[in-house]
Amino acid sequence: MTSRTEQFPAGTLLEAVSTRAELSVAFRITAVLFVTVLTVAAAQVSIPLPFTPVPFTLQPMIVLVGGAALGARLGMASQILYLVLGIAGLGVFAASPVLPQGFARLLGPTGGYLMTYPAAAFVAGYLAERGFDRRYLPSVIAMGAGLAIVFAGGVIWLAFGAPHVGLSAAVRTGLIPFIPADILKILLAATVLPAAWRFLK
Repeated sequence: MTSRTEQFPAGTLLEAVSTRAELSVAFRITAVLFVTVLTVAAAQVSIPLPFTPVPFTLQPMIVLVGGAALGARLGMASQILYLVLGIAGLGVFAASPVLPQGFARLLGPTGGYLMTYPAAAFVAGYLAERGFDRRYLPSVIAMGAGLAIVFAGGVIWLAFGAPHVGLSAAVRTGLIPFIPADILKILLAATVLPAAWRFLK
């Protein structure tokens, strides 16, 4: 019996699907757009929290799974496109009664998280290209690495950018409250791509 690695050489899930279906570059572009749209949709699932300016959203899970599925460059492109749409003033960022849409959102307290999305997708995709998305535990590592980038950027921006609350307060309001839920999201997200590879097998 051949192993999964023998059946599918190093590469992303998107590359495996494209090779099998003999699909064009247009399919890859469509896949990038699809992940961008999913990121927009995930932003609308937003729960404001009374003790922090950072809402709870499903975006990080979509960013990481999308990045892993598309690969480093395409995953990053999907999140750059998301930010470009937001900067252009389209209502793609999480709804908020106090935080504006448009470029000003990136200068606010959640800007650090948003600006890390391309890098987080790139890292998840880079690890996926090296087979981290084919088994559960390596997939957890890939998702965790991407999420660490999101939190690092978000907390640093809260601490030293806007609103400049200091590192201790940034960790207390921008990291600690989200750890339990985001660990659960990582554990769930890490099941998606190994399951998809098993399906292709």
